[in-house]
Amino acid sequence: MDSGEKIILVIFIILMIPFSVGLYLVLDNYDVKPITINWPDLSDWFDFKKPVEKPSIVDKKIVETPKVVNTPEVTETPKVVETPEISSPNQKLSNPPSVIKAIYVTTSSAESQNYFEYLDNLFAVTEINTVVIDIKDYSGRNKISFFDDIIKKLHDKGVYVIARIAVFEDQALAKNRPDLAIYDKLKTTDPKNPILWLDNNNLAWIDPASEEAWDYNIAIAKEAVNHGFDEINFDYIRFSSDGKIENMGFPFWDKKVPKHLVIKSFFQKLRESLPDVKLSADIFGYATVSTDDMGIGQVLEDSFDYFDYICPMVYPSHYRDGFRGYTNPAEYPYEVIKYSMQTALKRQTAYYDKLQTPEGTIINKAKFRPWLQDFDMGANYTTEMVKAEIKAVIDTSGENFYGFMLWNASNVYTEGAIKKP
Repeated sequence: MDSGEKIILVIFIILMIPFSVGLYLVLDNYDVKPITINWPDLSDWFDFKKPVEKPSIVDKKIVETPKVVNTPEVTETPKVVETPEISSPNQKLSNPPSVIKAIYVTTSSAESQNYFEYLDNLFAVTEINTVVIDIKDYSGRNKISFFDDIIKKLHDKGVYVIARIAVFEDQALAKNRPDLAIYDKLKTTDPKNPILWLDNNNLAWIDPASEEAWDYNIAIAKEAVNHGFDEINFDYIRFSSDGKIENMGFPFWDKKVPKHLVIKSFFQKLRESLPDVKLSADIFGYATVSTDDMGIGQVLEDSFDYFDYICPMVYPSHYRDGFRGYTNPAEYPYEVIKYSMQTALKRQTAYYDKLQTPEGTIINKAKFRPWLQDFDMGANYTTEMVKAEIKAVIDTSGENFYGFMLWNASNVYTEGAIKKP
């Protein structure tokens, strides 16, 4: 290399020094790390060594369920554990109302900010002090943790919050665990691969005698309590009532134990498993006047010893034409509800009278708090008709008036019937 080339090389090196320093300073501002690829752990997806087993309904999370025909797509079933170890994000309402005046709210409504604005207005201008929110409806969908903020907002307003659980009508559970569900005897050829029985609404049902299904719903209730719900309300606590019932096959019920004793055993298990929790039970309105189980396993007296509140669904539109001589019972809300509640109270008095000791021991009686109709069926339900329903409950209950709950699937209620004085 001659002198000229050496001079050019030295000049080039001198010029590169500041460039290199600048480049280092720029890169030093970034946290540059080697590129790594985190491959998914396929052992969570596949196990080539062991046969696929059905998930335990209590200690496994079912990640996804298939779309249910004619029902909303079920994307997740609840994570359930036998004894939830969850630190409660909410405390129960410190001063709950002695008289409950409630409305029913679906999960989708609870998710809507616009609906919450509607609720705020309802709380301001009406006597409503309680909401009943679906945490598991007929679809089996469960998003308990979603409600943490909602419960806090409602409690901050002094509103009592009830969690509603649809028990034996459960699409997600039936799809994921058909071995627990009612099956179609005509369509099922292999007992190990049952074909689900569907009711007139194309919905599947769980065998009410399945104790594993009992534990599943109890675990959900416990989790709801840990999240701050003030009360647990159980609905669809019965055998199915419509569809081709002669085709129903039961994997657990032996048809020897009467249906109502199956349901009563479930009631007893609920109370034993949730001894210090406020519990309420939804039953058919007709159960107040019927002397048998109506083919669905509901007998009024069976509920008295296990629940804090009995909630007969005394919707006049659901009574048979000709009931008490009324061609269309829906047009007589006061009369239908008054008779139903009077009969229920008389039956309760007779039941507890048989249990009284000679010393006159006071027994903690379950309280009646009925569901009332605030929807158009059988008749156009006006403000006056909803008022008449409420008056019927007050008139029959007297000093034992513990409130009512209004049902409307659209979650929009008749303000004029529940306005503050």
